[in-house]
Amino acid sequence: MDPMNQDPDLDLDVVVPVHDERDTLEQSIALLHAHLCAEEQATWRITIADNASTDGTAELADALAARLDGVIAVHLPEKGRGRALKAAWSASPARVLVYLDEDLSTDLRAFGPLVAPLLSGHSDLAIGSRLASASRIVRGGEREFVSRSYNALLRGTFGVRFSDAQCGFKAIRADVAHRLLPYVEDTGWFFDTELLILAERAGLRIHEVPVDWIDDPHSSVDVVATAAADLKGLLRVGRGLATGRIPVDDLYRDIGRHPFARPKPPLSAQLLRFGVIGVLSTVAYALVYLVLQAMMPAQAANFLALLVTAVANTAANRRFTFGIRGRTGATTHHLQGLIVFGLAWALTGGSLLALHASDPHPGPFAEVGVLTVANLVATLLRFALLRLWVFRDRSRGQAPPEPDVVTRQHLTALAQEANRS
Repeated sequence: MDPMNQDPDLDLDVVVPVHDERDTLEQSIALLHAHLCAEEQATWRITIADNASTDGTAELADALAARLDGVIAVHLPEKGRGRALKAAWSASPARVLVYLDEDLSTDLRAFGPLVAPLLSGHSDLAIGSRLASASRIVRGGEREFVSRSYNALLRGTFGVRFSDAQCGFKAIRADVAHRLLPYVEDTGWFFDTELLILAERAGLRIHEVPVDWIDDPHSSVDVVATAAADLKGLLRVGRGLATGRIPVDDLYRDIGRHPFARPKPPLSAQLLRFGVIGVLSTVAYALVYLVLQAMMPAQAANFLALLVTAVANTAANRRFTFGIRGRTGATTHHLQGLIVFGLAWALTGGSLLALHASDPHPGPFAEVGVLTVANLVATLLRFALLRLWVFRDRSRGQAPPEPDVVTRQHLTALAQEANRS
């Protein structure tokens, strides 16, 4: 085996991004190198990706590359783990691109299971998971709480199915990476999360490997600053997906696993998104009602305020809550949404009639209070109807789509070959 093989037949490029890691770099690379020499049958190399180190790490990386077969060093003038990975992966000739934390917190016995499904073509990405039931983890309570909270937030807001976005133990097929990396903007710690969100939205298969993991007590990562940056990243990615700036539909068409549909957001994620939209709609409704109430009777003001916010609410839920893009079925959805609006109007209108029956001259804020409560109840009814009727999954129970001509021809050829043998 020639680990330094630079041609396209190189199987694995194991990238280790480093910044000011002089004290531990030599031992970590030696351990990784020994493991790959002893255990890995595929062709490989180790790439030390130094990003703007100032403590002599760059010189040590060059020395290790000169001394150890199959090790190279690259240097970036700017700091950033994501920046280092993107640069090293984009320039690599390998079929599968790997990323390991320099401290080797993850037991290397999980390396083979990580890369095997990518080398075989079974999966597109592979990640180590510290949150899998079979994982064995040693770390402090604060980091455990932050990690679980962050991944729960991801599942609730983006509806993702992978369990651990931040474990520094990942691999990706090069052809997939070259399609996704241009749309990954983060250059720091959020890089992993952004890549995984785009991969799942593009309909790719993500393989998870339970890992044994021991926290590095000397880690220099600022948990608070990293968490703040991650939240900003989530808002940016969410905005990019919502506006269509990130072309996940094109990515799904080009590299997604067809004919399997992309996963729909789970009920918890739908409830959270619907709740956010509902709160915003309720506030908008109250403001519009207050403006219209000064110009027309209360019932008319209620009808118009509810109609305006209902149309916007249906459009927002169509796109954000239930993940329906494009114009197909939009007219039907809005007509059905108006029927739902009629039921909500009857509920809120009835509450207004009841208020006037008990007090013929209520103040405008009393009306707003009653209507706001009624509107919240109507919102729950709207969610049930939108989910179970307007935006229900009509693909359930349908036969899978017919394979295209190329697929049928390929299957026929394979059957003929099997018969001949």
